[in-house]
Amino acid sequence: MPLGASILVTGGTGSFGRAFVRRLLEAHPEVTRIVVFSRDELKQFEMQQEPIFRSPKLRFFIGDVRDGARLRRALEGVDTVVHAAALKQVPAAEQNPMEAIKTNVLGAQNLIEAALDSNVRRVVALSTDKAAAPINLYGATKLCADKLFTAANQMRGARDLRFSVVRYGNVMGSRGSVIPFFLEARKRGVLPITHPEMTRFSITLGEGIGLVVSALETMWGGEIFVPKIPSYRILDVAEAIAPGAEHQIVGIRPGEKLHEEMITEADSQMTYDLGDRYVILPALASWKAEDFAAAHGATPVPRGFSYRSNENTEWLDVEAIRALVRAHVDPTFEPTSFA
Repeated sequence: MPLGASILVTGGTGSFGRAFVRRLLEAHPEVTRIVVFSRDELKQFEMQQEPIFRSPKLRFFIGDVRDGARLRRALEGVDTVVHAAALKQVPAAEQNPMEAIKTNVLGAQNLIEAALDSNVRRVVALSTDKAAAPINLYGATKLCADKLFTAANQMRGARDLRFSVVRYGNVMGSRGSVIPFFLEARKRGVLPITHPEMTRFSITLGEGIGLVVSALETMWGGEIFVPKIPSYRILDVAEAIAPGAEHQIVGIRPGEKLHEEMITEADSQMTYDLGDRYVILPALASWKAEDFAAAHGATPVPRGFSYRSNENTEWLDVEAIRALVRAHVDPTFEPTSFA
């Protein structure tokens, strides 16, 4: 189905929000109104300085997902919501747990209730691989939010309203991620390595946006969409950025996993393969899994299946990582050799 004429993006001034709004302006003329909802007036001002974001389609709305009344006001006339607002730095969440809960969990519930009180028809929430079998507070809050959004479909009554989730791994070059960190660290000739065996999933910002758009177009309500994406080894990232540089093993940080997981074995009984992605179907739904599978050409995954970064069938090698750095982080990038 179409995206909708009026779309609100929470966290609209973040990395995803800006890129998603840009995609809407460039590729989706059917979208006639875009509401950028965020709490940072400086980021909104800076965003408005870029010519593409001066479109008459845009409305910049200062607000916080912690404020349910403000969300309800922002949703007036909106038919589609993409929920990208979150506190997502793992160490900050560990040190300030209640703040993460207020934004990631209570903020999610505020959005659900505001959508139920308005004429919104579609809500897609962004999740994270850290929500699968979480060991840190950030992942736990996102798992809780995932459960809230999928369960919200049982509260909609006769409304034409659906809630779904997209879950994906580390975004290539996002703020606070390993590639920008290594690019800065190579200036000192030493790369801090948490663990030499560490692996991660990797997705580009454009691929993440594509997944959200596809979810909005195909969602039945209650699904968790998981893309099939490659993994990388942390030592390959180090070699791609600074071959021959000294590695300083600093140990895994509190709340960090050696490998990431997006689908647990426990999820496998409700997981289907859609070809380019997996989908975890809700345990409670107003529709049958068999009907969803038939409509989408989906097949159930094997019993005991899990989707982990270290067991992936697709890997980024050193040259592929370098190409992605040039394409998505720094077009002028060249590896600094310390050999």
